[in-house]
Amino acid sequence: MGKRRRVAERRKSRPAVVGGVIAVVVGGAGFGLYALYGGGAAADAASDTADHKNVKTGPLSATEVQTTARTFLASWQQGSPTRAAAVTDDAAACVRLLTGYGKDAHIKDVTLTEGTRTGAKVPFSVKATVSYKGVSKPLSYDSSFTVVRRKSDGKPLVDWHAAVVHPDLADGDTLVTGESGTPPVTALDRDGGEITTARYPSLGSVLDGLREKFGKKAGGKAGVELRVVRGKASEKAKLSDKTLVELSKGTPGTVKTTLSPTLQAAAEKQVMTRKNASVVMMRPSTGEILAVANSSHGFNVAFQGSLAPGSTMKIVTSTMLFEKNLVTPDASHPCPKTYKLAGWTFHNDDDSEIKKGTFKLSFGASCNNAFINFAPKLSDSDLTTEAQQVYGLGMNNWAIGVPTFDGSVPVQSGAQMGASLIGQGGVRMNPLNMASVASTVETGTFHQPYLVSPSVDDRTIAKASRTMSAKTQSELKEVMSYTAAYGTAAKAMAGLGPDYGAKTGSAEVDGQKKPNGWFTAYKGDLAAAGVVQAGGHGGDTAGPIVAALLKLGSSL
Repeated sequence: MGKRRRVAERRKSRPAVVGGVIAVVVGGAGFGLYALYGGGAAADAASDTADHKNVKTGPLSATEVQTTARTFLASWQQGSPTRAAAVTDDAAACVRLLTGYGKDAHIKDVTLTEGTRTGAKVPFSVKATVSYKGVSKPLSYDSSFTVVRRKSDGKPLVDWHAAVVHPDLADGDTLVTGESGTPPVTALDRDGGEITTARYPSLGSVLDGLREKFGKKAGGKAGVELRVVRGKASEKAKLSDKTLVELSKGTPGTVKTTLSPTLQAAAEKQVMTRKNASVVMMRPSTGEILAVANSSHGFNVAFQGSLAPGSTMKIVTSTMLFEKNLVTPDASHPCPKTYKLAGWTFHNDDDSEIKKGTFKLSFGASCNNAFINFAPKLSDSDLTTEAQQVYGLGMNNWAIGVPTFDGSVPVQSGAQMGASLIGQGGVRMNPLNMASVASTVETGTFHQPYLVSPSVDDRTIAKASRTMSAKTQSELKEVMSYTAAYGTAAKAMAGLGPDYGAKTGSAEVDGQKKPNGWFTAYKGDLAAAGVVQAGGHGGDTAGPIVAALLKLGSSL
């Protein structure tokens, strides 16, 4: 970082100013008076009545960014939400949040230090004090904002989002200090060891979710804390409230999870070998989740991600095809280089083709058009029905103990339906969903994954409306075992046979140079799935992560 500039408070004798005026010091010269008087709300009000024929366009100048940034920071630091809001593009939202910053969050003695600007982006640091009923704790964090030009009049303004005030805030969220409505919890692994983010960095959001779900039921007593209280949009996204500063400790209750300390530690280590990697491991016979990890420790992609699963979805598609008796593993079935459907031309990876092969060979090679060319024989809802009734996906009713996204397989038609057969189109999954898919193949029956035993709170877990036939299960295991032994998963799964099966996937994403790499597999009574976003082919990226956990789990 370059030289950092502090927003400081100076006393001025101007009668128009009540109290103090914030001045940003640059090279010993006062800048704040220009910001607040020359370029502040009064000048803006006057400019609103001026001739708008010469509206400024194009990139912002350094002076425009600097003036806007320092006016905003100075006004915030002084405790003037209205004046700060005047230089944002959403004054109402800014006023609400900055007013609550002092009134509801009880944050005072705010010092804002501007960092080195990069173009129109302005980083800054915050140092303040949280004070509530005689108890105080320091608060410090970093944030940033971007200055943009308003189209209507060319005025430079702060692009307003709640994250400007604190990076953990989403739009609609608020900051509140007081007695927590939810007591803290001490989460334990399956062996009774305490789960902490110091030991398992991936589990921050999981611990938040456990507290929200079980805090009141686990017998704890609430403390006093500064926390993020989620708004409607965040609640819809299944984000949990988050503690930022604990002023006085509550008495935690205890919640036991199904996590294996050995496998969780290994999962944490494995995801750090790749950028943007996520993995889930579970026990197919029960649904117990043994490990969950993400290389990025904010949003829990492993449980709540919504990503196209690519060719791993061919497991569900194959289940449907086998149940409808449209194909068998050893049936002769070509995979053409291209296939036209409803005006779209579908291609295989690297424009490969299989002229004289079996369906099992196409599954093992992950040849797209061997699946898409079944589209004319299917109804628009067939894949959706299969996913819901056999695999329990897309029903939004999983109750694992913390928030999850339960997959989505919407009814689609034409080319989009064809794309869904290979895990593109509107299909969305995460590693938890795909680990459950592999588990269902291994046992033949859907067992909803769970992190906390349903017996703890007597919650109802999801069930599938029907079970695949023994014949279908046998056919699925045949093609997945072939893929693990000889197909695209063979390199990663080497040495794990014979009781195993796997499927790789690569999901194209608009604007990404490389696809998201997927891998799901089972070995005995263990199943796992992973994704490496923008990583490339699943067998090379997510595959080694999943296989390493299966190897370790098999040795325990």
